[in-house]
Amino acid sequence: MPQQDLRFFPENPRIYSIIRADEVIPPQSEIEARLTKLDHVKQLVQSIRATGGLTDPLIVRDGDLMVLEGNSRLAAYRLLAKPNPIKWGTVKVMLLPADISDNLVFALLGQYHIIGRQDWQPYEQAGYLYRRVENQKSSETAVASELGLTRVKVRNLIAVYRFMVEHKDNNVDRWSYYEEYLKSRPIKKARSDHPKFDERFVGAVKSGEISLAIEVRDKVAKVARGGDRSIRIFLSETNTLDRAVLSAVDRGVDNELLTQFKRFRRVINERKMLNDLEAMQPEQLDKCLFELKKIDQRLSTVLRKFD
Repeated sequence: MPQQDLRFFPENPRIYSIIRADEVIPPQSEIEARLTKLDHVKQLVQSIRATGGLTDPLIVRDGDLMVLEGNSRLAAYRLLAKPNPIKWGTVKVMLLPADISDNLVFALLGQYHIIGRQDWQPYEQAGYLYRRVENQKSSETAVASELGLTRVKVRNLIAVYRFMVEHKDNNVDRWSYYEEYLKSRPIKKARSDHPKFDERFVGAVKSGEISLAIEVRDKVAKVARGGDRSIRIFLSETNTLDRAVLSAVDRGVDNELLTQFKRFRRVINERKMLNDLEAMQPEQLDKCLFELKKIDQRLSTVLRKFD
């Protein structure tokens, strides 16, 4: 088909992640301009020129001639056609029915890029899953089954993408920051106890105060484990993340032995622990009480040494 007759597909996750930050569908000229500047499109130009054409056809929907799969290749053809419109004026396509449903279109894209080549970045994969669930009202279970993923995997990808949407950050390169943030247990508790924690974290990411994804684990999670005092320092407008980290370190978050002692003390102090003991079978209860007595004896010895 004449490549100039074909149209870029704004709902393609790669295009969506690049140019639809404000949820407004851009004109075709803007999509083409943005795509032709991407490095991987420029590499495609060299590859297509070297092989004399496409190996895999573009997948096009009849009627509106939307390129459902192969938008980067179409952009490469547009670049090739500028100096030589005759040689690169037509492109090989596979034509799908005009009335193909959106569900089938997105299922096809998922087969290609999540099960098959897997060349979408995690942000793009998550955006695809998010729109399947939010816009097309597919269930997480159905999407997971369709793509051979676990429901937990689908739910986690969607959760990270939703967090980025809600906080207006569509920077693909910052995906790993938010993924680390949402999977951290200490951070999860800090977010629950301090409603402004998310806002402060996102601000730190966008401003560059947090410049590497590893700092989410090495710094922000430490602050969360440091307790209310360290968290309040982090939330304060006059303090930096590093100042909050120092406070957390002073409180012993880097001391593994201290962390284990605190964890054990929390277990012992929980009312649930007593309920669990009372509900145990006699043989198991005897073993637990034996261990507690041994701990009590050892604690007495340790405390006498340092008194």
